[in-house]
Amino acid sequence: MSCKTSSSARIFVDLLRPTRRRTNCDCIHTRYLNSKVPRQARHVSTAAPQQSEMEVDSDRLPRWATTPAGMKAPVRTRPERPTIKINTDQRKLDDVYVNFLGRDGHKLLSEETKWLAVTSKSFDHGRRGFNDRLAFFGKRIVELQCSLGLLSVSDSTYFLRSGDQDPHDRKPFRHPAIEAVECLSGGAHDYFTHHKAISNLATQYGLPEVVRWHPRFPDRLEASGADLVYSQAVFAIIGALALEQGGAVANRIAKERVLIPMGMKRNWTPKVAAPESSSSSS
Repeated sequence: MSCKTSSSARIFVDLLRPTRRRTNCDCIHTRYLNSKVPRQARHVSTAAPQQSEMEVDSDRLPRWATTPAGMKAPVRTRPERPTIKINTDQRKLDDVYVNFLGRDGHKLLSEETKWLAVTSKSFDHGRRGFNDRLAFFGKRIVELQCSLGLLSVSDSTYFLRSGDQDPHDRKPFRHPAIEAVECLSGGAHDYFTHHKAISNLATQYGLPEVVRWHPRFPDRLEASGADLVYSQAVFAIIGALALEQGGAVANRIAKERVLIPMGMKRNWTPKVAAPESSSSSS
């Protein structure tokens, strides 16, 4: 009887004892999400967040007008040197293009290209773009038109130097088709493409007033290479015209606005006509 009583008492005590319930994984995950975890305010970099390629900043100035922010140093290592006054007036630039290219000349190029063509590498350390490649292309066009113009002259003796004449007064073979070939190796071709002559022409059109560059000696522009800078701007404008308007427009400007004002007043047509076919002659 005592055994039955002890066993029943033990069962009763076990029923009264609290049982440990195993928590489910879902409850733990929900409890973790509901809990507020404090965030640590830690900044690895103080740089401003960059915009993605798809975002467009309407207030951003064009590259020719200001130096890109990513190309500026936080501290300037060298003191600023005195320089000449740089043109920032769009209307003044358009007037120079009209003087150089003729009526509506300011409409032949885009706004960015017009500023790029008159910008030298020395300006703002080249961070706003410069006209070296345009000038290289434009000079090739002027040289080609100069060669074609010298080959079409009627009297080649006008463009030959005195040293090019034969000292023994010998008479070489002459033909109308090759009469002006000697001009290409003489001083005429060098004169029409020399930077000094092109610079004088650029001064007549007013390009020095809008060319952007930083001379080494602001009080001595010629010693700083002003002739090279001004002639490079002329070549760059012609190269830009070839890229945006085509070769026909660039060739016309090179002849009418560069070579002819320098003294090459020719008709630019071959002197020897093409031979007629046998059918037409018969």
